[in-house]
Amino acid sequence: MKQALLNIQGDKVLWAIAGLLALFSFMPVYSASSNLAYLYGDGNTFKYLIKHAVHLGLGFLIVYGVHKIPYNYFKGLSMIMLPIAVVLLVVTIAQGTTIGGANASRWIRIPVVGVTFQTSTLASVVLLSFVARYLAKIASKAYTFKETLVPLWLPVMLVVACIWWLPVMLVVACIFPANFSTAAIIFSMVIMLVFIGGYPLKYLAIIFATGLLFLTLFILAAKAFPGAFSNRVDTWTSRIENFLDDSENQKDNYQIERAKIAIATGGLIGQGPGKSVQKNFLPQSSSDFIYAIVVEEFGLLGAVGIMFAYLLVLARLIIISHKCEDVFGKLLVLGVGLPIVFQALINMAVAVELFPVTGQTLPLVSSGGTSIWMTCLALGIVISVSVKSTPKEKEESEANPLDILSETI
Repeated sequence: MKQALLNIQGDKVLWAIAGLLALFSFMPVYSASSNLAYLYGDGNTFKYLIKHAVHLGLGFLIVYGVHKIPYNYFKGLSMIMLPIAVVLLVVTIAQGTTIGGANASRWIRIPVVGVTFQTSTLASVVLLSFVARYLAKIASKAYTFKETLVPLWLPVMLVVACIWWLPVMLVVACIFPANFSTAAIIFSMVIMLVFIGGYPLKYLAIIFATGLLFLTLFILAAKAFPGAFSNRVDTWTSRIENFLDDSENQKDNYQIERAKIAIATGGLIGQGPGKSVQKNFLPQSSSDFIYAIVVEEFGLLGAVGIMFAYLLVLARLIIISHKCEDVFGKLLVLGVGLPIVFQALINMAVAVELFPVTGQTLPLVSSGGTSIWMTCLALGIVISVSVKSTPKEKEESEANPLDILSETI
């Protein structure tokens, strides 16, 4: 352990924030686990704490392992992993997994170990790394919109299922409705990244308008032929309608109303660790609505503290990106790092009813293996960029075959 700590490199502040968020998460997760223990009838809350500890332990092993990889290697790795991620998305849809009777086609079950894995989160990290690689490649070149369609936007549209080619649409049409919130976040992050990368605004306007047009046509088609699409379209509609409806008697507003009660009773210093009442009524108290439990138990101070931690992560991302002299490194940090902060802000905004319910977790704080592991993967990549390479390491990274593959294709 001591030797491992001595080998830790990169941005120490980012390491510290991630560690503190992980340590803090044990209190609200353990507190909220009483609801899960009651729902499943076993009454054992300790096993959920152990499960969360295992998820975090594996997650920080990912951070440690990934931050040792020279970040230039991710150029080639993104190209190798992108087609694998697309195949996994298609397999996930074909599997047709259901959890609790609901459509859970965003999940894939890994044979033998029986673990479920959310493939869209892996696809997000891989895609944004791929986009950063391509933007860095064309940064000093003159190009037209047509030249970027296939190498840049086709992979993006494949992953978020916003593609207008009919043959491909028939294959991946279900990826988009199965997890709209994640698809929307990925698309938004890609738009933000290409904007930061200097992609012309007139080209961006075409992409944005095309995506909006496709979404409109898809929703209209789903309404006209309800039996042909997933019932997730109705879920989107109802969530937006419930968000716009201020009536407290709305049956579908149950979760958000309970979250608001939890926040309202938190006060300045909260009810104290483990003393939340609304954890017994919120179905997703340990994941989607854990921020409400944090506010109820730790009050305004806890709420501001958590928000400050993620804003500090944002500040470190900007600093690391600014210090990096390589265009790919700058874009890679922002590409894989900003979604962490963005997802955290969305989770908190949902809890206070600034956004409709999206199903996004609070990174490193909510329970759940896939969310933790992919957040740790992204953090490992960011920390890898922050590591100051020696001349020898730079020479080795330039000779890396993955980089050669990336540059030649």
